[in-house]
Amino acid sequence: MTTVGFIGSGLIGGTVARLAVAAGYDVVVSNSRGPETLAGLVAELGPKARAATATEAAEAGDIVVVSVPFHAHARLPIAQLAGKVVLDTNNYYPERDGAFAELDEGKLTSAELEQRELGTARLVKVFNNIFHAHLATLARPAGDAERSPLTIAGDDAGAKQTATEFLDAIGYDAVDIGSLAESWRVEPGQPAYGPPYGNYPDPVGVPVSADKVRAAVAAARR
Repeated sequence: MTTVGFIGSGLIGGTVARLAVAAGYDVVVSNSRGPETLAGLVAELGPKARAATATEAAEAGDIVVVSVPFHAHARLPIAQLAGKVVLDTNNYYPERDGAFAELDEGKLTSAELEQRELGTARLVKVFNNIFHAHLATLARPAGDAERSPLTIAGDDAGAKQTATEFLDAIGYDAVDIGSLAESWRVEPGQPAYGPPYGNYPDPVGVPVSADKVRAAVAAARR
């Protein structure tokens, strides 16, 4: 079975880990504080989960979910992520992350900057525009009339296919919004950031159609 590594196991990372285990994946979770601090999450996830360092999680994962504050991307284990599909959940918040001129000037998206720094890793932007509580509650089996899609963006077709298959397994369809250069369309402040899936802090969320998600993406303005 495919193993999913997690660098960052907080609100989004932990939620994706729960969905992955429920779908039958083995998971290796990590955070910045050390494996021992993840004992509670591992106990909750059960025998298909173990805790490790970020480097070990990257090495173990066939797919690696990166869910850390954007400024921490500079500390990712580049060698262990080489050639792997990386599912990037990050958002750039200048007030938290500090200023990055290329992002502030619109020369790059945060995902493009991460891809540049990660080298041969195959990055797909996903999970960044949905509230973690909605991500947990809106998963549905294939064929369910209330199954929602999540947006994906990436420059590698094979990586996007892998991301699509993973989403399908954990309860979501995929809406491909294009390259990493287009990922600004689902960043904070855009219509597709949050509201298509319900309003914060409502913990339940609202199932949404692919057409509504595409309309929200198309309404993005810089």
